[in-house]
Amino acid sequence: MSDWQFPGGDLMKGRRGLVMGVANDRSIAWGISQQLAAQGADLAFTYQGEALERRVRPLIESIGMSTMIPVDVTSDTDMDAAFAKLKSLWGKIDFLVHAIAFAGKDELQGSFVDNTTREGFRRAMDISVFSFVDAAKRASALMPDGGSVVTLTYLGAERVVPSYNVMGVAKAGLEAAMRYAARDLGPRGVRVNAISAGPMRTLAMAGIRGGRQLMSTGKQWSLLKEDTSMEGVAGCALYLLSPLGRSIAGEVIHVDAGFHVVGVPDEAGDDV
Repeated sequence: MSDWQFPGGDLMKGRRGLVMGVANDRSIAWGISQQLAAQGADLAFTYQGEALERRVRPLIESIGMSTMIPVDVTSDTDMDAAFAKLKSLWGKIDFLVHAIAFAGKDELQGSFVDNTTREGFRRAMDISVFSFVDAAKRASALMPDGGSVVTLTYLGAERVVPSYNVMGVAKAGLEAAMRYAARDLGPRGVRVNAISAGPMRTLAMAGIRGGRQLMSTGKQWSLLKEDTSMEGVAGCALYLLSPLGRSIAGEVIHVDAGFHVVGVPDEAGDDV
């Protein structure tokens, strides 16, 4: 994060929502949470395991929040309990931020075909894709007045990225799931969208072999010649989760300094 401060306001005042996937102070979900809190939102957070709770609790307390709900997204029992607690706490919610994904480290390097196992594929799809479907279903049941759901994806869902491998396939599944969820939940007034952020210094990027090179290439090839900023991603999330995002549904918005539109980069020194 830079020294840039999230602007305060009341765009989300009176709105409540659940954030799933904060891992540390570099998480995209955390940047989004800071922006939502600065705009007056009340937030609840999920976590898995005591170690993660110890890491995340000081963060959420720093923005004046306190609600943390334990959940293993691969357990129906845990998910039942988590959303029951959320319902008992607030009765209803206005938004959901889904930022959960996982693939084995050994499968995020080398050959996709050679290194992807049946169990690894199933696990990546379960945690990265089905958790979104399940959470969206449960969250929308707590949105009688409509609401907004946002999940996080990456360009590896659309194009081949070195070492992204099974996670790229999972993110492609996530984007398709987002569109079908948007179709089903739209008539209920629930808008469902995704943000495709460029490479950023997160735990997820650290787990990918060649992650630093991805960041360097992203900056060099991007239209703006800059790294993807947390502030830009969080601002896009605020747009989608607030009334500003009305009429936006089933969309994947790229926040990557324009990297995703580049086919072949300009040679250094050449005129455009």
